[in-house]
Amino acid sequence: MRVVGRTPFASTLNAARRSAELRRLADGPRVDVVVIGGGITGAGLALDAATRGLRTVLVERHDLAHGTSRWSSKLVHGGLRYLASGQLGIAHESAAERHLLLTRIAPHLTRPLAQVLPLYAPGHLSQGAFIGMGYGLGDGLRRFVGTPDAVLRSPGPIGVAATLGLVPAVRRDGLRGAMRGWDGQLIDDSRLVIGVARTAAGHGASVLTRVAAVAASGDRVRLRDELTGEQFDLEARAVVNATGVWAGELDPDVRLRPSRGTHLVVESARLGGSDVSLTVPVAGSRSRFVFTLPAQHGRTYIGLTDVPADGPIPDVPRATDPEIDLLLDTVGSVLAEPLTRDDVVGTYAGLRPLLTSAHDDGETSDLSRRHAIIESSSGVLTVVGGKLTTYRRMAEDGIDEAIRRRLLPARPSVTRTLALVGAWPRARLGEIAAPGRFVRRFGAEAPFAASLPDGPGAARGVTAQELQWGVAVEGALTIDDLLDRRTRLGLVAADRDESMDAAAAAFARAGVDPA
Repeated sequence: MRVVGRTPFASTLNAARRSAELRRLADGPRVDVVVIGGGITGAGLALDAATRGLRTVLVERHDLAHGTSRWSSKLVHGGLRYLASGQLGIAHESAAERHLLLTRIAPHLTRPLAQVLPLYAPGHLSQGAFIGMGYGLGDGLRRFVGTPDAVLRSPGPIGVAATLGLVPAVRRDGLRGAMRGWDGQLIDDSRLVIGVARTAAGHGASVLTRVAAVAASGDRVRLRDELTGEQFDLEARAVVNATGVWAGELDPDVRLRPSRGTHLVVESARLGGSDVSLTVPVAGSRSRFVFTLPAQHGRTYIGLTDVPADGPIPDVPRATDPEIDLLLDTVGSVLAEPLTRDDVVGTYAGLRPLLTSAHDDGETSDLSRRHAIIESSSGVLTVVGGKLTTYRRMAEDGIDEAIRRRLLPARPSVTRTLALVGAWPRARLGEIAAPGRFVRRFGAEAPFAASLPDGPGAARGVTAQELQWGVAVEGALTIDDLLDRRTRLGLVAADRDESMDAAAAAFARAGVDPA
């Protein structure tokens, strides 16, 4: 099985390539597919189309992963929640796509994550049995799709000592042990989007950020360079809308009910430096949980909520006070020293594009995470709904539909077995001759990133080489691109402030003026 990420063309994204490709498109012939939106769905669509031999262009009015794709829990879900609610198709699809991400597509960007749910007397036996049954069903799905024990272990109960070793910040009084399950975790969701987009570019796609689709129909788009203001028309045999919660701006026929998911950012040391996910049931619910999620830069995320987000859709959603209180209260119920507002060093929130109908008026947590492909009266195809874990299947279905409706000459999809740039077998990541932090972020490309010139480093140990790689290879055009989506230092205001000069220096070393 091939899990080494190589591409037939250069996968580098940078300002010079962007300018050259914009010039060619302004003067060139009709393309096969235009994808609008540079989140995980749009990047997946571009990769699927390009690897079928279709001339593909992706445009994004901001940056890669600017929207919902960077605000996830960074989990590669196996579908347990959907299994519990009877959504068997989505549960199986999630487990199957998790298997591909962990074992073939991006082993360098993923890892197994233990989920530990403490059990307290009284009621520990019944709760343990209930949680154990759910974990067992999820493990059955794991085995059914072929994920080996070496990648994700079987769940089971653990004792008090093992529980305290894994989650040392929990309170000890009444503790009777825990249930431990396993799921997949992304090193960072933005890095997955960038990896998919770069792989698409390496197979011939044009990936263009800061380019807005100001108008679209089924066979052409009006594009505007957001850096220069210049506009031009581009003809295409198929136009696909992958703008997530903003899909209705291009296609009013799409009905969405956005749901906001909020996370807190705290210092990992405040939770005893735990490297597992502490899992806590939400009071009054048997199907909703709050998780702690170990993250980069010595930080831990705590999430997540699921509440309706009515009204205008902002470019950057904000956490609300009730959501912050819910997360603090829930996780605090099992901590020896509950967290306070003073422990929160940052927050983030994302909007899920949940499909709805005129009759859906219940909780957003009850809406399906299914995806759909909708053709508007103008001929634009919209791919919407779904979840980050199943992006590849959404993309395959979307391009299948475009091929069928537009009679495009294309090969079958190959993305089930296609490794992303930087991919390397999980068991052999230790062979890569580069520091561990580079291997975790760049996989097989780590030696090349580490060999870049030295310079000022940023906050939390982020090196000059990582910053320059973001500009020279990963398409960062602004300092915000670099801090918010290439390194995630922008999540904490103090880290951002400390890193501004280093980011500017990285652009200078790369010979690029930040936009």
